[in-house]
Amino acid sequence: KCANIFIFVLYCYTFKCGCNCFRQRLVLSTLSGKRVKIRNIRSKDDNPGLRDFEASFIRLLDKVTNGTRIEINQTGTVLFYQPGLLYGGSVEHECNVQRSIGYYLEALLMLAPFMKTPLRAVLKGVTNDPTDPSVDLLKVTAIPLMKKFGIDGDGLEIKVLKRGMAPAGGGEVLFTCPVRRSMKPVHLTEPGKIKRIRGTAFSVRVSPQMANRIVDSARSILNKFIPDIYIYTDHMKGPCFDPTDSNLYFSSLFQGGCVDSTNQSLSLLYMTLGQQDVSKTLLGPLSPYTVEFLRHIRDFFQIMFKIEQQKPGEDEQKGGEKVLMTCVGAGYSNINKTIK
Repeated sequence: KCANIFIFVLYCYTFKCGCNCFRQRLVLSTLSGKRVKIRNIRSKDDNPGLRDFEASFIRLLDKVTNGTRIEINQTGTVLFYQPGLLYGGSVEHECNVQRSIGYYLEALLMLAPFMKTPLRAVLKGVTNDPTDPSVDLLKVTAIPLMKKFGIDGDGLEIKVLKRGMAPAGGGEVLFTCPVRRSMKPVHLTEPGKIKRIRGTAFSVRVSPQMANRIVDSARSILNKFIPDIYIYTDHMKGPCFDPTDSNLYFSSLFQGGCVDSTNQSLSLLYMTLGQQDVSKTLLGPLSPYTVEFLRHIRDFFQIMFKIEQQKPGEDEQKGGEKVLMTCVGAGYSNINKTIK
């Protein structure tokens, strides 16, 4: 008798240098269902292998998925990751204090809409540091962007329950997100003009007057450009203090576009996973992180973007060169979503 032989091909992407764009590869692997093997993770360093914050990130992915298989060699220089199904639900995670909560939250923003059940994640650790996007920044930029792609409702929220600074941490952030079957296509090509400015000045373990002085200093500069300004103050008593402060507000304005540099990769991912229709987004100069993200999107989803340089007209304000990003969505469907 003749026997039918079926051959199943399992894609496994192997990356030789693992520490670069570590989160990108694991996030896209989880969404695409394609397993990855990452080699030579800091193999030539005096302290080779995964860092504690990367191991913490892997544990977070394991918590929000079901059936994920993770293998790490003894030296931590080789990682095998076979993603399971995105499950969601209630999750509590202690983030490593080497990186802020924003490092972990950026990945959840990409994954949360495609889970089986709505995500309710409580992340503990450092809320603000000079390395990663602060929770406040993601709250006021990423959430409105997600709504543009059809992710909305009362269940979409980032809330700072408690602030925590390096090196001790102690902060708590609540992130909730509904699930969606698919992303809708977008045309974000008109940045518009700035009508008002809102912000938050926070202080920890210093006099509350410090936050007021920050507000007065910021207003003395911003009032030269626009009158509608309100900056909130948030003072917290605690066992830690971070003296650093980085304000990239004017830099973001100069670069322009419809999406800030922090959320470029988030918008490009949603465009990639959108319905099989054309999506367009006007961005400022692409960051090196975004360029690498585009390469990984090509590898995992076989989607390539059309990139057009946009030069400002004579009647427009000067700023960084803009790029118009265009693609046809992959028609990604959330197979994990519970059917009601």
